[in-house]
Amino acid sequence: MKHPENIFNLKKMMTGIAAVVLLILIIPSLSFADDGGIDKADTAFIMMSAALVMFMTLGLALFYAGMARRKNVLGTMMHTFFIFCLVSLLWVIGGYTLSFGPDVGGVIGSLDHIFLKGVGFEANGTIPHMLFMVFQGMFAAITVALISGGFAERVKFSAVILFSVLWLFFIYSPLCHWVWGGGWLQKLGALDFAGGMVVHISCGVSALVAAIVIGKRKGFPKTHMPPHNLSLTVIGMAILWFGWFGFNAGSALAADETAVRAFVITNTAAVTATVVWVVIEWLHRGKPTLLGAVSGAVAGLGSVTPASGFVDPWGALLIGVVGGSLCYLAVSILKPRLGYDDTLDVFGIHGVGGIWGTLAIGLFATAGATGLFTGGGGAQLYKQAIGVIATIGFSAIGTYIIVKVVSLTIGFRVNEEDEVEGLDYSQHGESGYHL
Repeated sequence: MKHPENIFNLKKMMTGIAAVVLLILIIPSLSFADDGGIDKADTAFIMMSAALVMFMTLGLALFYAGMARRKNVLGTMMHTFFIFCLVSLLWVIGGYTLSFGPDVGGVIGSLDHIFLKGVGFEANGTIPHMLFMVFQGMFAAITVALISGGFAERVKFSAVILFSVLWLFFIYSPLCHWVWGGGWLQKLGALDFAGGMVVHISCGVSALVAAIVIGKRKGFPKTHMPPHNLSLTVIGMAILWFGWFGFNAGSALAADETAVRAFVITNTAAVTATVVWVVIEWLHRGKPTLLGAVSGAVAGLGSVTPASGFVDPWGALLIGVVGGSLCYLAVSILKPRLGYDDTLDVFGIHGVGGIWGTLAIGLFATAGATGLFTGGGGAQLYKQAIGVIATIGFSAIGTYIIVKVVSLTIGFRVNEEDEVEGLDYSQHGESGYHL
């Protein structure tokens, strides 16, 4: 005979399930007042996609933390987690209007939407304007968080905060406007489906510049600094990969054939780059590694992001093959030879992958544009190259200035004693492990 408490708990669980099922059944009957063309299916899809991109940022915290040393695991997580909260707040205050406000000279958005003024439930395409705003805000948050991997394990938390504020307003917002908000690159015809220029090139180049200007970690490269917990990294990678479907497919801004294309293309390039990275590593170093496999996956995902809505599966295969190869070379050969200390390989994977994927649109595009190898000649490739050069130059120069400003005001690096002790304790007064 079942215990009365168990029966009561079972009834509560069944009631909850019934409520969820009922909600799912009645959602199609809900509508916005005076929706003006809002599609309910598209709205539901983009709400889910925005949540997936938000989940990616938390996955990034685990991904980065596992690759850091044990004494910096919490500090590394804190960077990503707090940046997400900070940027999301700043996006509402002013980031959105600078990125997507009415165009001012092709360079920046106006202040018409400051504090989300005029951003409500009116249609933006087939979804509410407010939903478009929050979806784009998730992109801004993860882009700034990605940069933190370049200078992990050696910087003040206060410096990370100031850097993030300045970088969002002076680098991300103008660049986002150029490419997606009606700015000069969008008018030129340069294409970026889900963030090759806006996200991956900008964060990769900025991480590289910051890493060089701030300087190497104490002991690098002579001291061996392996990841302290690859299990955390793999869990974070699983969350990132899962969320990436919202990142790329959601960039269609509708539950349509373009979203399906992006979904399939995203996964195809990711698995291809993973296999390629592992094979190259096996041949080069003699053993395939789990760190290499997850790095290959991120390389494929980052490479295909700008092209995911524009290419066919055969294009995704080529993007994955070349992206996995180039990123491996950047991380395993270029970085050791040049000697820069990009702690978590933001440039080698996101920067290099983003550059390749953005140019690949001009080679393989079959939808929304035609590439060099799909009968369109070199016109689109030229536009993509202009976008890549502009993004690299703007991100590099802007980030250099911001890092210098932070360094000369509050200081960017922790002192040597705090770095040796670890950021967990010196910056936050806590420890990730009590052994």
